[in-house]
This record gives sequence, C-alpha cells and structure tokens, in this order.
Amino acid sequence: MTGVTRTGACQGRACGTRAPYQWPVAGSGHDLDDGKKAIGVDDVVIVGAGPVGLLLACELGLAGCSVTVLERGPDGGNPWRGVPLGMRGLDAGSLETFHRRGLLPSLRAAVGAADADDGGGPDVATPARAGHFAGIMLGGVELDEAALPPRLPTPAAGWLMVHLADVERVLARRAGELGVRVLRDTPGTALDRTDDGVLVHSGDRGFPARWVVGCDGGRSTVRRLAGFDFVGTEPQFTGYVLHARVDDLDKLDPGFTLTPQGMYLRMPTDGHLGIMDFDGGAFDRSHPPTAGHLQEVLRRVSGTDVTLLEVWNASSFTDRAMQATTYRRGRVLLAGDAAHIHSPLGGQGLNSGVADALNLGWKLAATVRGSAPEDLLDTYDRERHPVAAGVLDWSRAQVAFIRPGPQAAALQSVVRDLLTTPDGARQVYLRTSGAGVRHDLGDDHPMVGRVAPEFRLADGTLLGELMSTGSGVLLDPRADPALGAAAQGWSDRIRRVTAEVRDDLGTGTVLVRPDGVVAWVGGERPDPATFGRAARRWFGQPSA
Repeated sequence: MTGVTRTGACQGRACGTRAPYQWPVAGSGHDLDDGKKAIGVDDVVIVGAGPVGLLLACELGLAGCSVTVLERGPDGGNPWRGVPLGMRGLDAGSLETFHRRGLLPSLRAAVGAADADDGGGPDVATPARAGHFAGIMLGGVELDEAALPPRLPTPAAGWLMVHLADVERVLARRAGELGVRVLRDTPGTALDRTDDGVLVHSGDRGFPARWVVGCDGGRSTVRRLAGFDFVGTEPQFTGYVLHARVDDLDKLDPGFTLTPQGMYLRMPTDGHLGIMDFDGGAFDRSHPPTAGHLQEVLRRVSGTDVTLLEVWNASSFTDRAMQATTYRRGRVLLAGDAAHIHSPLGGQGLNSGVADALNLGWKLAATVRGSAPEDLLDTYDRERHPVAAGVLDWSRAQVAFIRPGPQAAALQSVVRDLLTTPDGARQVYLRTSGAGVRHDLGDDHPMVGRVAPEFRLADGTLLGELMSTGSGVLLDPRADPALGAAAQGWSDRIRRVTAEVRDDLGTGTVLVRPDGVVAWVGGERPDPATFGRAARRWFGQPSA
C-alpha cells in the first residue's frame, strides 16, 4: 500500500500495533479533507460487529494482530436482538468454540443458564437433543452412541438458546480486552485495493489494512464492493416474525405446526409467532408488514380466525439460498451470512458463521505473522465452502418438505416415519449439530479432520482449557523423546503436553489445530517424520 513503510515479518512492528500511514493513497480516487490526522494500518479491518465479526476479531486479537471492526449500527440497534424471536440456538460445536477460548461461563451467565455458577454446566457425552427437521422434533428417539463420531464428556454438550445481544456483549467485552477497536455508526461505504492492502472507506474516513473481512450479513456491502459472485436459488416463501397481543391465542397450537397453506410457529412466550407463507417471497421487503396484513396471512396459514389486537414488532424474511462462489478475492474475505444465506429452518445460520470465524481466524493470523504455509489461507475456502453448500441444500430440502401440495404431503408421511428411526434421527443430529463435519485433510484416520473429543488429563485439565491461548496442541502422553525433539521447532506455535490422558480413545499422540480440528494422530509409537509433515502443513516451517 503506497505511503506505508514496513519491514520484517510483522511489517516492522510487533503484531497488534498499527504501522504509520500517510495520506494520500495513490490511485484511491477518494479525496480526503486537508489536515486529516495520520492513522495506523491495521493487520485486519472487519466490517460487521455481529457475533461472527466479533468472534473473528477475538481470534485475531488473541494472536496479537491489530484489528478494527466497523459496524453500521449503534449499540442495541436491532429490536429483535433481545426478545424471544431474536433468539438462536448454539449447537455443541459453537459451544465448544466458546469453551475452548474460556468464554463459555461468561456466555452461560449472560443468558441466565441455570448452570452458569459452576463454570460451564454438566459434563456429558451424549447430545441433549437431536434437533428437528422442518419443525418435526426428534425428542424421544434414542441415538446410538456407537454410530456417532467419537465423543467424550464435555461441558459444551447439547444446545444453548441465546439472545444475539448477549453473545455480542460477551464477545465485544473480550475483544476490548484483546485490544480490538470497535467503531459503531461507521458503515463501510467503499473499498480500494492494492497489491499489499485494502483501504476501507466510511464516508470521508479511511481505514487502511493489510486484509479486510466482510462479516456484514446477507446484504453484505463488502461482498458487493469487492465483486464476489453470489449465486443460488430464489425464495419460495415469505416468513414473518412478530410480537403481538393476540385474542384467542389458544386457537394456535404450540410449537411448529404444518398446515395445507404453509407453517406457523407459536413460541412458549405468549404473543411471539412465526409464519411461513408460500407466496414466492413476493412480500418480503416490499413494504413494512401491517397488522392487517399479518392477521390475514396468519388466519390463512393457520386456518383459524385468530385476531391480532396489537402488533408491537414485526419483520419478514425468505428462504433465499445463496452462496459466494469463493470466500476470498485477493486480500478481501467473507464469513458468515456475507458468504452464505439460507432460510432459518434448522437454526444453522449462526452456527455456520461461528465455524467460519474459528476456521478463518488462526489461518489469517498466521498469514499476518508470516508463519503460515503458502496456501494455508486458501484452505479456509476449501474447508468451509462445501460445508455451507451442504447447509443450503439441507435448508432447501426442508422448504420442499413444507411446501403446500399433494407431493409435499406424501413426502411428509414418508419422512415422518424415517425420523422415528435411530438412523433417521442420527442423520438429522449429524447435520444440524455440526458433529457430522469432517474436513478432508488427506489422512484416512477416522478422527483426522474432525473436531477433537474433549480429552481430559489425569489432573482433570480439559483439552479446551489447553487451547485457550489459541495455539495448536500436541498431546504426547508417553513423552516420546524423538517426537519431543521434532516438536521443538514449533514450540512457539504448538503447545506440547506430556501428561497422561485419562481416555485417549486409542489415539495415543494427537496434534490438534487451533480451531480444535485433529490434524494428525500418531498412535502408540508416533513417527516424528509424519508429525513433521503435518506440522509443516498447518503451522509452517519450524523455527531455527
């Protein structure tokens, strides 16, 4: 980037400090007021301070990167973030992410979980629930533990219902502790790219960075400005969420209800409703939903004469399913809804975004530091793109299932029967919990490419506690001397632990990436050469 003086692996400075930047930027095409004060060049500018952007900022800050987050809205700008219809379910994978960064107790306390005081809830190995498919709950179906990926007791099992505002507060507090700068009422409005950086504009202000990540939602400005292709399928329904005073509320069945006209959802808190109306998505964003329109749609979809006496809040959405064809264009990347959108059926949107941020954070940080293998950052797209494509197809399947018509009715009969079987319930659990995700890392060991089970040391220390600093972890319970000598070259990036493991599930030695994914299993007699290849693949060259 013209006008920036940088030297060394961390560009002439310690990671986490901003290098000097002098205006103007050659070729920027944007004039700035005379006398503007010099600002620093960040390692990363993130656009969007939702859960995905803030988690990514925490990951980068933990690694010592300098980060600025630009957010369009003010604090508390979304009226749905603190009410029941603004709640989301964090699956076991997302809870594991918070656990392995030491944030799970704070999150549980923020949402008022009953077990918050003990630091994280009960340690269990089996899922608390199997989830649902298009509103069909799978409670009561026994899952065969032997047919699931290897698991160990963890304080992060099951699901946790959260308000987005609570998640954001926990992450924003942690980001501040790590030196991340969050600027609200500061939308990204333009981008200028050079060979070695990006200048993000917000009105007449400029924020130069070496990398930019768009975490700014389904209508991402970064995605549009950077020229990403966003492709997929158009909507079949308009969905509504509303908070209203309802006459004769008991005319609506609790929970999800499929009808010949669509679906409605009555939540446990009175007056919080959801409706899915198969109008081809025609109403969404066309104009604000009025009380009269909402009552007409609710009566038609539910088949009742229920009356909305007063509507306090309402918004609409669709099942539009779109994905960026790539998550990276040069020094601009996408994560979360900016990279992929789909209907809320199955509740996987937030969890997919959390997984994006965790996968991207350590890879981008290593690239900033100069320690990353040449193609490490490209593995973000290779690993996360197919997972999101599968989520979009899973969402589309649920839409086909609830679409009014005789074909869908026949399909519903077949699928309902299948979902009462252990195999059917297992498939839904694996797809909705994230437990079925396995990245192809070129190793046929069944644990490689999966999130590591919660190994526990003899003194009770959990793997998640060992990962709180964001480094890789090498579990070497037999303290193999040759392996120890080989690992020494990565001691600044991989934490070697030689304590006994209570139950290693037959793995012996295990190398775990910073995102919790198993990168290598060494067995009882680990081969230092194969360890070295895995370490180079994910952590770069050893230190001299």
